[in-house]
Order: sequence, then C-alpha cells, then structure tokens
Amino acid sequence: MEYTNLGRSGLSVSRLVLGTMNFGPQTTEADSQVIMDRAHEHGINFFDTANVYGWQQGEGITENIIGRWFAQGGGRREKTVLATKLYGGMGDWPNQNRLSALHIRQAADESLRRLQTDYIDLYQMHHIDRTTPWDEIWEAFGVLRQQGKVLYFGSSNFAGWHLAQAQEAARERHFLGLVSEQSIYNLLTRWVELEVLPAARHYGLGVIPWSPLHGGLLGGVLRKQREGGAARGLSGRSGEALEQHREVIDAFEKFCADLGEDPAHVGLAWLLAQDGVTGPIIGPRTLEQLDGSLRALEIKLDADALAKLDELFPAPAPGGAKPAPEAYAW
Repeated sequence: MEYTNLGRSGLSVSRLVLGTMNFGPQTTEADSQVIMDRAHEHGINFFDTANVYGWQQGEGITENIIGRWFAQGGGRREKTVLATKLYGGMGDWPNQNRLSALHIRQAADESLRRLQTDYIDLYQMHHIDRTTPWDEIWEAFGVLRQQGKVLYFGSSNFAGWHLAQAQEAARERHFLGLVSEQSIYNLLTRWVELEVLPAARHYGLGVIPWSPLHGGLLGGVLRKQREGGAARGLSGRSGEALEQHREVIDAFEKFCADLGEDPAHVGLAWLLAQDGVTGPIIGPRTLEQLDGSLRALEIKLDADALAKLDELFPAPAPGGAKPAPEAYAW
C-alpha cells in the first residue's frame, strides 16, 4: 500500500480510501466486516462513512455496522483513520440537519455513540450550509477539538470559493481549518479542475474523489453488457449518461484493452496521477471488488497514456487557451 499525508496535515493515510456507503443497503453486515478486515490486510487505513449512510432517516445504519466491527477489538479502531460526515437530515425536527452549533454538537455525539469510539479522525461537512455563519461553525468545531472528540475537519461538495471562505474564517481564529475536500471527480466529471482543485492546492487540502468510476460507467460497463454480466448504470440517470457517452466509453474500454488493464483500474490510476489528489474512494460491494482495486496502485500511466485520456475526456476549459483557474479569463 502507498501512503501520503492528508493535505498539509501530518496525518498519514492510504492512497485508496475504503468507502462504506454500500454497507447495509447492498452489502450485509457480515460481508461488510469481512471487507473491512481485508482492507486492513491490504494496508488500507482510511475509511469513509457518513451519518446518513444506510438511508433510513436517523438510523445511522452504516455507522452502526462500523461501530460493531470496532467493538470486536484486535486494534481495528486504532489502525483506522476514521472519516464520517454530518449535514443531512437525521430527523424531522428543526435543527436535526445542516451545520448549526446545536446540530454539530448533537450529530457528533450521535456518530460517536454509533461508531463506538470516543473520537473521529476526520469530521466532514457533507455539504455547504448557506445559512449558518462560519464563525458559528468554526466555534462549534473548535469545541469538539478541545474536547478531543474530533482531530481534523474536512468538507465535501464545496465550491472553490467555499473553500476560500472556510479557510479565511479559520485563519482569523488561528485555527487549522480544513485539511481535505471530498468532491465528485472522475474522467467523465472533471469540473473540479476549474476552481476546486486549484483552491485545494493553494490552501493545502487533500482532495478525496468520490464516484471515481462515475457510478460504474468507467468500470467496463459495455464489456460487461456484451458478456451478459450484471452491468451497472443501465437505467435511470445512469442509463441516460451511458447513452450520452457511449462512444467515448467504448473508446476508453478499447484503450484499456490495448493497455491490458481493466477500465476500473485505469480510471483509479488516472485519479492517483492527478496533482492534489490524496486518494479516490472505492466503494466495494464484494470482497472481489476490493481485492481487484489494488491493481490501480501498480498502474503507472506514462505521458502518452495520460495525453490519450485527456484527448478522450477533455478537461473543462471555457476559454480554451489558459489552464484553470483562469481558463475563462482573457
């Protein structure tokens, strides 16, 4: 396993992040525990979850699964850099969502109870709160840190200017601020390159891509379809996206076949090669998917391969002539 510091912090994390969103809804608790044990065997120490995962309001199903795994002992908690999130609604009453000081306090205590631990390594805001002032947020987070309940703070789904707001407000309080930003980022969705990635690099935030294979569309979906296997992304919005991008996805799969590599592994390897990326979130539903993802660490894409991927999946550049974040300026 390869490790890197999370942003400008001294925290050492694996370059593949175990995403747990499937634990409960798609993967049984028993299988989830086997996957987490195997992740440790592979040296993956960075686990990502959220209080809303499990998608039954207020239940925290996935956090509970992880907590019961921690409770088995054997150094499971000590070996894990635990990241969870707050923001989403955990009940129908006012103040049971978003980032008020009240909800921050309640959400942290509830996550700690479900996770059966006394501290969270990385506490992430799942979304920007457009109504709560940063002074209130950082004061509440500061209390959690003083209490030893949280060590580091991160964001998710923030725009570049949100990162700037957060960091400048933290600077005024002489506070460490954010150390990471979790964004959707993959070959098909590269918008973060315009503002988020430059802002994250400027402020020393590690970027953690979620949906690194765009819901499975970059995981060999057309090959699986031809082989008659279960292919994700063939209905609803994913099905529409597949039809919209079918030509380029087909070309991508042929390119990967020429490399002799699985498309999923190439998609992850491309993210690992991007400046500022700490590590993509892999969300295995099975042990086999987890084991297979390790191949991405071994793939080193050369300049020609990276150029070909840029040709297939061009970076967003409204002006076309300048690199981000000034791409649209004269």
